[in-house]
Amino acid sequence: MSDVQLSTLAEALQRYPMGYVLTSNGDRAPHASPVSIELEAGVLVVSGIGRHTRENAVRQPAVGLVWPPQSAEDYSLFVDGTAEVTEGGMRITPTRAVLHRPVPSPVPKDAGTCQSDCIELAFAP
Repeated sequence: MSDVQLSTLAEALQRYPMGYVLTSNGDRAPHASPVSIELEAGVLVVSGIGRHTRENAVRQPAVGLVWPPQSAEDYSLFVDGTAEVTEGGMRITPTRAVLHRPVPSPVPKDAGTCQSDCIELAFAP
């Protein structure tokens, strides 16, 4: 696992043309929406959200973002964060990010942990 700064998240985002925001409704059912996402001053800016996504994020601001891999050998990008709904969409402050692919890690990992090839993206305070 390798620590990288927020600037590395910006670099990673350049590789992913389309992402999905994940919210949950009042019954805790997941809701996924394809969105345009940009990183601005350490905050993920999401535009073009629909009514359900907006309502869900107001009710429960803990959200997830997913960027699928470009190929079977590539990583998916997962980001957890806290959303603030705005007039034009939402602003998400990232709290955790990881590049993940479902192949065995090239380095040994502790028993009971995810054994996949993951790279945790650490944020500078």
